Amino acid sequence: MHIISSLLIGIAAGWLSGQIMKGRGFGILGNLIIGVIGSFIGSALFSVVGLSAYGIIGNLLMSTVGAIALLYILTKIRN
Repeated sequence: MHIISSLLIGIAAGWLSGQIMKGRGFGILGNLIIGVIGSFIGSALFSVVGLSAYGIIGNLLMSTVGAIALLYILTKIRN
């Protein structure tokens, strides 16, 4: 059940990051995949800085930060 909730939060983070980074996305499907990968990146970034996320809102925030970072990096590489 934890894997399903993590995937759903990653998908929501991908959609949210696509809305925040208007014009820099990879389409809806691409942004959803970026959100799932970004959730792992966000977790790593938060642990490096010494932060932790609790609850659905915290995990969504952490995943969105990771997805925005990944989307930014991929946009720079693509251009």
